[in-house]
Amino acid sequence: MRAEPAGPAGPEGPRGTAGSHGPTGSAGAGGSAGANGAAGTGEPRREPGAGRGRRFQLTRDTARPEGGGRAAPGDAPAPARQWPLLAVMGVTGLGLLIVAFDAFRVGTLLIGLAMIGGAVLRWALPSVGMLAVRSRFTDMITYGGLGAAILLLSLMAQPHPWLKVPFLEDILHFTV
Repeated sequence: MRAEPAGPAGPEGPRGTAGSHGPTGSAGAGGSAGANGAAGTGEPRREPGAGRGRRFQLTRDTARPEGGGRAAPGDAPAPARQWPLLAVMGVTGLGLLIVAFDAFRVGTLLIGLAMIGGAVLRWALPSVGMLAVRSRFTDMITYGGLGAAILLLSLMAQPHPWLKVPFLEDILHFTV
């Protein structure tokens, strides 16, 4: 039979402390809960409210996204296991470095290509490590969409855009 805590604070007082019995909760001759149990029942001591049908207590663990396993065997060093993520991050970092050295268009093209490359890796490889964030479909749409948007914006950046889209100029002139 289980000993339920008496009142909102339980038999030991507020927050499960055993009064002046020290940090272990042993009660000595008082007969209260010891370090291993609740009032001599042999069951471990529980925090007040723990295990009582709380709303979000059904989830025990978070599932890894599909394809979220290691991209290399478990005995490989950590960088080798996460090479897809490191490849995308490396090209993105190179693009940011090029942007910092005042080659905006080339740097942002590299960043967009890195994102599209991440979408291709997510589609082509069965396991991509931490590059897998959500489902395969969601990751591919997110990486590919962001990469395409960055590519288009970098191609249309002023001055002297490499790509001219006439209806976008009409929309701009209509709104201004």
